[in-house]
Amino acid sequence: MGFTIILVFAIFLGLLFVISAFFLDPVTGLVLGLVGAFFIILLQYLIGPTIVRLTSRLHYLAPGENRWLESKVSEFASKSGIPMPRLAVSPDPTPNAFVFGRTRKTATLVVHQGLLQRLDENEIEGVIGHELGHVKHRDFIVVTMISAIPLVAYLIARSVLWGGLVTGYSGRSNKNNSAGVLIIVAVVAYAVYILTTLLALRLTRLRESYADAYSAFLTQQPRELESALTKIAYGLSLAPGEPHGARAFFIEDPAQAKQDVAGIMDQKSKYDLDKDGVLSERELEAAMEAESKSNWQKAAQLFMTHPPTYKRILMLREIEQDMNSGNFQQSNLYNHV
Repeated sequence: MGFTIILVFAIFLGLLFVISAFFLDPVTGLVLGLVGAFFIILLQYLIGPTIVRLTSRLHYLAPGENRWLESKVSEFASKSGIPMPRLAVSPDPTPNAFVFGRTRKTATLVVHQGLLQRLDENEIEGVIGHELGHVKHRDFIVVTMISAIPLVAYLIARSVLWGGLVTGYSGRSNKNNSAGVLIIVAVVAYAVYILTTLLALRLTRLRESYADAYSAFLTQQPRELESALTKIAYGLSLAPGEPHGARAFFIEDPAQAKQDVAGIMDQKSKYDLDKDGVLSERELEAAMEAESKSNWQKAAQLFMTHPPTYKRILMLREIEQDMNSGNFQQSNLYNHV
């Protein structure tokens, strides 16, 4: 995760140097680029939680309104050594959950009404552990800031290309080269935009895997989260309408869940070994293992905000095997990520 963050910033700094070489002296270009990036990141950091709060129609729970949820989150937060987050319920009927905020102390844990209705208490515990893992790792802060870098690269590409075409390029005496210069810089900026977007997506997938592993450690029951992820993915696959725009923050991406379930169900006859019309646990596990080895799936994952559900479940089962053998310790908590 740290390597991905460093790489994103390194590529962005490279873009600033390229632009500086064409238009400004390197120092001025670097300073202006960093200042602009800083203000965009700061703006996203400041207004992001407000936008999430306003668009999610949240109902903040009063003390004692949901005693079980409050006591369970408090217990896990204390065990994690983090402040108790605020609790809120979204009226959304789909089974999902997420956290948002600017700091650990101001974090809010949100559960959808659909999650409370479709999952049992053990499964909800697994989801709570996952979301508190995000708070523990400060994921909502890191990802919010990193996601601004592709935006900055995109704005640079647009301003260089379209601004230059509209106003004309007069920075050099030879105007015959101006169009070529603009195209080169714009292409580089767009390439950086695509590359940093892919790296930001990789970061979000990593944070989900780390949160899954943390939930297994916190609850000591990986199967709670396995079962929860299965129900969430299946429930989301049946949900009508377009996915929410902030789906990268959810425990499961609704659009991706539809693809995950459809991918296995389209090949149901292949994985239904006993031909009884139902995929047993053993058959489903074999299907997940086969899907996880698919080269097509590996390529498609580059554009996903979350690891495929079957990949997450397989990781949790590896952790469970370590627990049963006594090899799972806090020191090797993330070895399977």
